[in-house]
Amino acid sequence: MTKLRIGLLGTGSWAERTHAPALAAHPGVELTGVWGRRPEAATALAQAHGTRAYSGEGEDGLDALLAASEAVAVALPPDVQAPLAARAAAAGCHLLLDKPVATDVTGARAVADAAEAAGVASVVFCTTRFAPGSAAWIAEQSAKKDWFTGHADWLGALYGHGAAPSADSPWRRDKGGLWDVGPHALSVLIPVLGDVTEVTAVRGEPDLTHLVLRHTTGVTSSATLSLSAPTAGAGAGVTFRGDSGTAVLPPGTDSAVTSFTAAVDALLKAAETGEPHPCDVRFGVRLTEILAQAEAQIARQ
Repeated sequence: MTKLRIGLLGTGSWAERTHAPALAAHPGVELTGVWGRRPEAATALAQAHGTRAYSGEGEDGLDALLAASEAVAVALPPDVQAPLAARAAAAGCHLLLDKPVATDVTGARAVADAAEAAGVASVVFCTTRFAPGSAAWIAEQSAKKDWFTGHADWLGALYGHGAAPSADSPWRRDKGGLWDVGPHALSVLIPVLGDVTEVTAVRGEPDLTHLVLRHTTGVTSSATLSLSAPTAGAGAGVTFRGDSGTAVLPPGTDSAVTSFTAAVDALLKAAETGEPHPCDVRFGVRLTEILAQAEAQIARQ
């Protein structure tokens, strides 16, 4: 079996806990190396998974890892991810990206344009779209065409007691739940109800955001997003209501590694067949466009 040579860009907690273990264990992948902005972090993560560390721009830097790889998986802040992903695509590497692709539309489109020009495959890792349990549920709801409305809650208690490692992420503190968990909500609502044609956004404190969305099907939906919910009130859920009744997203039981492994599977298939995945970089651009529109509305309030 020929393995796809994939390099990992990023050394933070998400790369350490999810990307690296999944890539190193995948039977269809050769983990060609780990690139990081901090040499010591790249070395530690690479050694933990029996591969080579890369850092900086020299002969042991990013270009060297790209030359040794057929694809890259990226676990970096979105606006660091975007230019590096465009660079990787230009070097002929398939892309396994984190969400959001970027937090500005120009940056996201540049990645998509680079991928299209190079003819490389892409997948954007929206966790709920790839977790086996929720992915099957989304596909089931997408097959029904009689929905009246939908609602998504994505309320994280990121800064409460026992905060996750990602609580120290500067980009999350700056951009809030709209950009961090907004992609998760949209990645469930859109495949079921259709692309978004209109968005209205209202901001509460400190980062509570309410979205009202109109879809191509004519249906409207809503989403409530935050990273600053009280611990006792945190949680995520999606409900669709229509002639078929009420459908509620089942509780997640799949680990992040399991979900990411499914995203790797999707990239391998797209790279082999040339068939775009529904959650590819163009879908990632669409998420950025919708969230940027919502952010612009909030800035005017």
